[in-house]
Amino acid sequence: MARNGSAAARGKAGGYAMAALSSATFGLAPLFTLRLLGEGFSTFEVLAYRWGIAAAALTLFAVVRCERLRIGRRERATVLSLAVLRAATSLSLVVAYENIASGAASTIHFIYPLFVALVMMGLFGERRQRAVGFAVVVSLAGAALLASGSATEAGGSRTVGLCAAAASVLFYGGYIVGVRRSRAATIPSAALTCCVMGLGALFFVAGGLLTGGIRLAAGWGTWLSIAGLALPATALSNIALVTAIKRIGPTLTSVFGALEPLTAVVAGACLLGEPFTVRSGAGVVLVVAAVVTVVVSEGRKRT
Repeated sequence: MARNGSAAARGKAGGYAMAALSSATFGLAPLFTLRLLGEGFSTFEVLAYRWGIAAAALTLFAVVRCERLRIGRRERATVLSLAVLRAATSLSLVVAYENIASGAASTIHFIYPLFVALVMMGLFGERRQRAVGFAVVVSLAGAALLASGSATEAGGSRTVGLCAAAASVLFYGGYIVGVRRSRAATIPSAALTCCVMGLGALFFVAGGLLTGGIRLAAGWGTWLSIAGLALPATALSNIALVTAIKRIGPTLTSVFGALEPLTAVVAGACLLGEPFTVRSGAGVVLVVAAVVTVVVSEGRKRT
């Protein structure tokens, strides 16, 4: 019994680490995405490079580790559905970045932990936990403060941008719940992530070819932006996300998503010269408080 309890504790600790890693690396996505859009790449070009290179890297990783990538017939429809949800998340966020300020888009997107918590409690009977509910509210407040400095309109259609950001909440929340509450729960993390990324890449390549083609990127700066977007912000983030969901569940994984806007603010301040205000500092405090609340609460349950 003690050995099983110790293994379970290690599994949860690893889940927390994976959730934090996924959120921290995913927070780099707006930085690299905006750089590529600024160089004149279209939405589909950015996403085709992002998902195509991520899929190739994950496949190579799985092959080196001799992991099985085959998906059974009964799981194929589930994997396709998850790929559509995950690809739709990326597409809707890029559309939002093109039409409203990235900070405003990120703030709206970060409503997804609340959406996931409500779905898990309302549809799947997950027990209501005061600590998790408190953490969700605090993390939302922290995210709002982190993005409040850049919540002004960036151009384009405000209505399209707001609707796209809101849609990303539904798509991403549905993906997170689906990974745990569907046949995907039995698929190895590497295989599931490779297939989702691979199918997404096909969607975006097709979209690019149908909307003007996909240019060959040139220049080290451009390729560094593509690599940053595809590897840490996509490949690493997504496999860590799937691993975390399977170990600690969708709700707790979503709470750790508070690290996404934190990463975005730090990257903006360090790499783009964006100001780090008092509100930003307060947001950092709230985000850290939300994560610590969940970890401490779960630790008390095991003791």
